[in-house]
Amino acid sequence: MKKTQGTVYLVGAGPGDPQLMTLRGRALIEKADCLVYDALASNAMLAWAKPGCQKIYVGKRAGQHAMPQAEINHLLVQCAAKYDCTVRLKGGDPYVFGRGGEEGAALYEAGVPFQVVPGISSAIAGPAYAGIPVTHRAHNTQFTVFTGHEDANRTESALDIPGIAAALGTKIMLMGMSRLRETMQALMQAGQVATEPAAAIQWAATGRQRKVFATVETLADAV
Repeated sequence: MKKTQGTVYLVGAGPGDPQLMTLRGRALIEKADCLVYDALASNAMLAWAKPGCQKIYVGKRAGQHAMPQAEINHLLVQCAAKYDCTVRLKGGDPYVFGRGGEEGAALYEAGVPFQVVPGISSAIAGPAYAGIPVTHRAHNTQFTVFTGHEDANRTESALDIPGIAAALGTKIMLMGMSRLRETMQALMQAGQVATEPAAAIQWAATGRQRKVFATVETLADAV
């Protein structure tokens, strides 16, 4: 019987390519007694786990959730009581639209010790792998990141569409394919230049990566 509470590590798996995982992240996976992983964790990363490691899938895809977020939060608390080292493996960076903030808050409220291991976000890695620098000294010195997939329980969008449309520099929408056309139209209605170059990237930083280049106005049709 384990007498002391274990530690939970919220680990960013990076954008897809296992070689973009941090050394700290891989070391923790190899050490983990329990690995709680999402849909973006590659099989190569799971193979790093030691024999006997308990692996629990809690992945989310559009319309298909293996486990509601509240249950994942509770699961992590339970794992800490059972295992010395629990790794919560999350795609990209845990705190960039990865709901790591919610999990960290739940662990903190339950008195569970936890650490965050940052990962490379697809917000910068995806464009980089597609040949797009998100900043360029000769062209732009800032970038904006926003989600295209908000909380389904919201009655209205929390996005500042006029602010995003007016922002200078590169604009990066994550998880936005299902609402791509609606979002582009809303941005143009708010003043976004329709002829601005645009791109869409699928399965960024993996062997299945695809990309398409167009303009804000034609991007949805190009996709």
